[in-house]
Parts: sequence; structure tokens; C-alpha cells
Amino acid sequence: MKIGILNRFSKWFWNEDVWLPPNMTWKDIEKTDVIKYAQFNDLYYGLLVAVVLLIIRFTLERYIFTPIGIYFGLKPSRPKRAPENHVLEKAFRANGRIGYKQIQGLAKQLDWTERKVERWLRQRTLQDKPTTLAKFTESSWRFTFYCSIFAYGLYTLSDKPWLWDTKHCWYDYPHHSMTSDVWWYYMVELGFYTSLTFSQFMDIKRKDFAQMFVHHIVTILLLVFSWSSNLTRIGTIVLIVHDFADCPLEAAKMAKYIHKQRLGDMLFVVFTLAWIVSRLGLYPYRVIYSTAFEAVTCTAMFPAYYIFNGLLCALQVLHIVWTWMIIRVALQAISSKQVKDIRSDDSSAASSSSSCNADGNCNNRTRRKS
Repeated sequence: MKIGILNRFSKWFWNEDVWLPPNMTWKDIEKTDVIKYAQFNDLYYGLLVAVVLLIIRFTLERYIFTPIGIYFGLKPSRPKRAPENHVLEKAFRANGRIGYKQIQGLAKQLDWTERKVERWLRQRTLQDKPTTLAKFTESSWRFTFYCSIFAYGLYTLSDKPWLWDTKHCWYDYPHHSMTSDVWWYYMVELGFYTSLTFSQFMDIKRKDFAQMFVHHIVTILLLVFSWSSNLTRIGTIVLIVHDFADCPLEAAKMAKYIHKQRLGDMLFVVFTLAWIVSRLGLYPYRVIYSTAFEAVTCTAMFPAYYIFNGLLCALQVLHIVWTWMIIRVALQAISSKQVKDIRSDDSSAASSSSSCNADGNCNNRTRRKS
């Protein structure tokens, strides 16, 4: 009975009226000895690639990137742990921000000075804060991957007509054969974003954790949808446009972590230009315009197309959100003459002038009174 239910569900889910243009069936794009089409079962290889990439990442971080970071003066050890104190630990975990009055109350409760309480809070925060070396190795891995996959993407698509004329993404659709180089390009990208979805919970927690998680899920859904509906041509353009700006971003962060501020500022400018050109220029002009207007003139519409196009638009909304974050960093850089990490971890927030936050940063009034 269970097999019958699964078969009915599979038949309902893979309805040809949803996934394919009118008058098309799955048999029309089955793999043959002459022509190879994208097959849904191939997506399982993306999970295997994700595991391989995680192994490669942790190997490179431990044996290559960590020694490089140490060579540039980054310390592998964490700050000294704060002495165990149940009262302060409970207050620390319960409050993201500890005010001056609460510090006074804790000091009286423990018969400590206010300065001693502040010192414990600062030390407790630093022990949870990720080391600069950890940030450096994480950015080094991303930089290595993005540069490698962008170079491979250029090599793969350089002789493909749809890179230069996006109308070729829709001519004779869905009869688009799958070449081995495009197959590997898709599987590696799918594996990478799948690995990021899992490793994000172990990586350094950033302020845009939620946005990045949504980004990874949307990207995976786009890859799966485009693969299942044989929309891989427009999918490859989406991939290469996105990888373009990520290379200088990670390079700028690496330079910042090893205290090469001038180099980091220059790379941040390169990243900003690359971001604007790729995410606010090429992506809407080449990708969204093609899926919204060119596709309509070249092929019949079908439900999966609208889902795919909706995901592409959702990705553009994320681009706009991140652009606003970049603009804020740029304005801060102009006023302070120093670029900060646009994806700083949660513990880097500045304290207000009237309280002691989770960073252990307290106002001058508190220090004078103690």
C-alpha cells in the first residue's frame, strides 16, 4: 500500500503539465545514446560533492590556511576563560545588554567592585568571540572556491552561445543537451551551496545569518528547479554572475584580518564595483530580462517556469538588501576612513553610552564611579 501511495505522489508531483511546456512529456527529454539531457537522479551527486568539499575545506583550513594566518601574526589561541560564576553567567546569558544599574546590583550581590564585574563580562564575551585566525581561514576557503569555480565557469561557458546571446537559452527548449563540463559545473555549485547550508551552523555567526540561510536555500531550489526542467542554460549564467563579486569580497576580508588595511580598502572598492555591475546590472539586465521577456517570445509558458522566475526575483530582493548594507559600510568608511567587515559577527556590535553590552564595553561614567 505504501508503494502505491508513493507512486501516486510521484505521478502527481512530476506532472508533465507543471514541469514541462505544453505538449511535452518526460520521454521527450530522456537520455539517449546520442543526446544526453539533465536527469533528476543526477542531483544526488550534488550531496556527494558537498561531502567531498567539506573534507577539502577542513583539510585546507587546518594544513594550509591556518599556517598562513599564523605566519602573518594571527594567534591560534582564544583569550583566557572567565572564572566560573553562576550568578554572572546567568545574567550574561539572559541579557544581550547589561545596564549600569544591573552591574551595580550584581556587584552588591557578589560583594564585588563594579570594575571587577565589568572585567568579568568583558572576559566572558571574548572567550566566545571567534578568533581572527578562524575568520581568516573561513574567508580563505571561500576565496579559493569562488576564484576556482569562477575560472572554471568562464572556461566552460566561453564557447557556449547562450553566454553571449541569452536568447539561446530558449531556442528549441527543452531539447538542450547536457555536456560533461556543464554537468560538473552544476554539480560542484550545488554541492558547494549544500555544504554551506550545513556548515553555516558551525561557522562564525554573522549578523546576516538569516539572509545567508535564505540565500543558500533559494540558490539550491533554483539549481534543482532549473536542472529538473532543463533550464540549465540560464542557470549557468546565474551562477557565473554571482561568483564574480564574491572573489574580491573574500580577498578584502582576508586583507583586513591580517591587518593590511590599505590593501583591504582597495579590494573593497573593487568588490563594490563588481557587486554593482554583477548584482544590480548584469543579473537584472541579462537574467531577469531574459526570463521575463525573451523566454515568452521563444517558448510556451508552463507553471514551473513561473516558480523559477519567482525564485530569481526573490534572489534580486536579497541583492537589494545586501546593497543597502554595502552602502552603509561605504558611508562608515568615508567618515572613519576605514572599511569594516560587512558581515561582522554578532559580538562586534558597538555599545551605547549608557550601558555595558555583551562585548563588555561600558560607558565612561561606569568606569569613573568604579
